[in-house]
Amino acid sequence: MRNAPSRVAERARRLRFERLVNQVFRGLPDRIHDELDNVEIVVEDEPRSRHIDGADDELFGLYLGTPLSERGGWYTLTVPDVITLFRGPLERAFPNPGELKSQVRITLLHEIAHHLGIDEEDVAELGLA
Repeated sequence: MRNAPSRVAERARRLRFERLVNQVFRGLPDRIHDELDNVEIVVEDEPRSRHIDGADDELFGLYLGTPLSERGGWYTLTVPDVITLFRGPLERAFPNPGELKSQVRITLLHEIAHHLGIDEEDVAELGLA
């Protein structure tokens, strides 16, 4: 029987992934950063049923919040929208570091597009599906 990864090894993998997400985020064009409003980017290890029912192993990211296109005068003093990237599914699907970095960028842009109010069909047309 194979030993499960130690907590220290898992923590190190998570920290590496978080650094990768930060690096990818910092590398996005300024015009994208300028469009972000009241949104937090977080990393979780795995999707849970509270996120979405269905293909959790294929869920790389999730946007929860009120898209910019739907905000009105009522939108004040609200908790931040959340973009979540799921480390486990991304790392399993893309074990190659270069491919992982590329997919983290695509996933982050995909979820940012939802924050901007772009629907799933249009996100796919942008090549971010």
